[in-house]
Amino acid sequence: MNIGKVPNDVLKEIVLNKLRQPKKDVLVSPGIGEDCSAVDFEKYACILSSDPITGAAHEVGRLAVHISCNDIASCGVEPLGLMVTILAPPGTSKEDLDGIMDQICRTAYSIDVDILGGHTEITGAVNRFVVVSTAVGKMLKEKLVTSSAAVPGDYLVLTKSAGLEGTAIIAHDKEEELKRLFSIDFIEKAKGYIDRISVVREGIIAGRMGVHAMHDVTEGGVLGALWEIAEASGVGVEVYKENIPVEYETQEICGHFGIDPLKLISSGCMLIACSNGPDLVNELANNGIKAAVIGIATGDKTRILVSNGLKTAINQPESDELYKAV
Repeated sequence: MNIGKVPNDVLKEIVLNKLRQPKKDVLVSPGIGEDCSAVDFEKYACILSSDPITGAAHEVGRLAVHISCNDIASCGVEPLGLMVTILAPPGTSKEDLDGIMDQICRTAYSIDVDILGGHTEITGAVNRFVVVSTAVGKMLKEKLVTSSAAVPGDYLVLTKSAGLEGTAIIAHDKEEELKRLFSIDFIEKAKGYIDRISVVREGIIAGRMGVHAMHDVTEGGVLGALWEIAEASGVGVEVYKENIPVEYETQEICGHFGIDPLKLISSGCMLIACSNGPDLVNELANNGIKAAVIGIATGDKTRILVSNGLKTAINQPESDELYKAV
């Protein structure tokens, strides 16, 4: 298999099919496209999500915080805390570890999230830092938003721009190569996209507006997230390529490496299915968050990307485009 997330068909066959029927206290169990699990705590639901950072060499601590907290936000809830496991390679110095912990704490506290515990280890099993974070949140059960409740006729809203996380990772990890092609200002702007990858604010705003489904856009990019939310919800999608925002720096970097920005890891984007798309876009704009209606959910279960009038199928996501560059 290729580097990256295990393909969804393999995940279903080898992982999900081995899981037993969950206990009645499990409100949301593992599934294709689901960002979180939820457990019944009487009046409240406890929301849980876990993610590793494996595709980046820089800013690993910052990414680890945002990726798991973004998943919690996709349920329409503010994350409360994080458990963090740090696996460091042999030869790691105290200064290296100190830098990772500074990133983790500074980033978590910037979104009012506490570090609840974890594990720190030097191991020959890795050749660079691997950080795994598990985020937790709580909300009233009746307010819970999942990835699997989109319905035909829903507007599909995307926040920010495609490929933000991937652009930032490539700009950090391939900086010397990019310096031969682009200005320092260009590269610094691309690296700065890492400051835009939290979706906690838009998740909370969308949750308050009563949206039907949300999905944090990560590996597989925007097209992968569209396929996953459609698969989870049992709907189709029709999406217009020209409506999907892509920053200039993302376009240029992707062009250099021959990668598709719509299939590039895109933390910082939230995909939202709702009945009130234009109203949601306006409310997000009022809170300083750019968003666009990029398409609709349909009832025929086909997943279609429309570009200049031509329709192509949106297929199951494969290995993320990031790995072509790093």
